[in-house]
Amino acid sequence: MKVLIIGSGAREHAIAWKLSQSQYCEKIFVAPGNAGTAQFATNVDVSITDFEEIAKFATDFDIMMVVVGQEAALVDGIHDYFLATEYLKEILVVGPCKAGAQLEGSKDFSKKFMQQYGIPTAKSQTFTTDNFDDGLAYLQTQNYPTVLKADGLAAGKGVIIAQDFEEASFHFKDMLQNARFGKASAKVVVEEYLDGIEVSAFILTDGKDYLLLPEAKDYKRIGEGDTGLNTGGMGSISPVSFADDVFMQKVKTRIIEPTLKGLQSENIPYSGFLFIGLMSVKGEPYVIEYNVRLGDPETESILPRIKSDLFEMFQALHDHTLGQFKLEIDPRTAATVMLVAGGYPENYAKEKEISGLDQAKDVHVFHAGTKLNHDHKVVTNGGRVIAVTALGENLHQALEKANTAASAITWQNRYFRRDIGFDLKALADKKGTAAAPEHDQILG
Repeated sequence: MKVLIIGSGAREHAIAWKLSQSQYCEKIFVAPGNAGTAQFATNVDVSITDFEEIAKFATDFDIMMVVVGQEAALVDGIHDYFLATEYLKEILVVGPCKAGAQLEGSKDFSKKFMQQYGIPTAKSQTFTTDNFDDGLAYLQTQNYPTVLKADGLAAGKGVIIAQDFEEASFHFKDMLQNARFGKASAKVVVEEYLDGIEVSAFILTDGKDYLLLPEAKDYKRIGEGDTGLNTGGMGSISPVSFADDVFMQKVKTRIIEPTLKGLQSENIPYSGFLFIGLMSVKGEPYVIEYNVRLGDPETESILPRIKSDLFEMFQALHDHTLGQFKLEIDPRTAATVMLVAGGYPENYAKEKEISGLDQAKDVHVFHAGTKLNHDHKVVTNGGRVIAVTALGENLHQALEKANTAASAITWQNRYFRRDIGFDLKALADKKGTAAAPEHDQILG
C-alpha cells in the first residue's frame, strides 16, 4: 500500500521511519517532508493545507492511507475534505475530522468540553475584546502565578505564565488587543495555575476502543533548568517514572474514557491519535490540554519504543479492531535531545550547513527543520533542526548516549539543552523518599 504523510518535522520523519519497517508499505510519500524523510521516502512539494493539491496527488499516485502529522491540516478539515469527495472517501485518513480537531483547535471548546463531562482540569474563563474589561477585573481576583492561553493554534508557544497582575494584564492586552498570536489569540483563556509535574499520555482511538501508547515527558523551556522562553519542545523522555500503573489507571478511568464517552455523546466521530497533556498534582492527574495528533518531540521518544508494526496499528484503527490489537513495547528508556538554531525561539538564521550527522552512532537522528540545498548538502531550515533519540537500559545510559551523539552534530550557532531528564534523574536518585518535583505548567 502507498502511504502519504502530511508534515515536515521530526515527528513526520519518525512516523515515516517507523512505517518504512512494515512489509505492507509499498511506498511512502511525505508532504512536504525534509532532508531526513528524503532518505527513505519521496518528498512532495505541497502545502499541508492545500487540500486540492493533496487530493490530486493522492489520486494520481494511488494513495490508500494518509497520516496527518501536523495539527493545522486537521483543524482546517482535511479528513472532512476526503470524506466529502467521492473518489477519496475510501482512503484511510489517520486523524480526526474538523469537529474532533476542535479539542486542539480551540482551548475554549476543550475547556467547556472537559467541564461538561467531568474531566479534571484547572478552573478557567474565556475572554475576547468584547469583554476585555471583565477579563482585567477577573485577573485582579486570581491567585498568582496564573496562566493565559491563546484559544487557537500558536505552534506550541501560546501560553503565558504570569507571576503577578501587572504581568498578566500586560500579556492579556498584548494577546487580545495587539493580536500577539494573530487569530489564535482572538480569544484568551485565563486558567488557574496548577503546581505539579507534567506528563503526556497518548492513545490511538476509533472513538470507542483505544490503544494506550507509551507516555512521555516533554521539556518546553529553551534554557537549562527549565528557564527562559517557551519553545515547541527541547527534548523528551519515555517512560516517565512517576507515571506508574496506579497513576495511569486514574488517567484511563478519569480522563481517557470520559473523553471518548463525551465525544460519543456529542456525536463527534474521532479516528486517530489523541495526545493528552497532563499535570500530576500530588499524584492526581489533571488535563492541561488536548492535541489531536502525536506530540513533537514526544513522538521521537515513543515510536522507537513501539515494537509493533505501525501500519498494522493503523489498519486495526480502520477495521475497528483496536480492542484486540496486542501492542508490544520496548522496556528500555528513550531520551530525545532537540538541536536548535541559535536565537530560537525568537529570530534565528537558516541555510547553515550541518556536519557530523554520520558521526552520531547508536542513535536515531530525526530531522525537523532541514532541507537539501542546491549542492545537495543538508542545511538548517527552521528553529528546531535535529532530534537525537537514544535507547538505554536506564535513563542515565539513554541520556549519555543522546548527549554524546548530539555533541557530534554541529552547525554555526547550534544549541541544545544538556539537562533533558534532569528532574527525572533527581527523582530516581531519591526514589521512594519524596513526592515528584514541581514544575511550570508550560504545555501549549
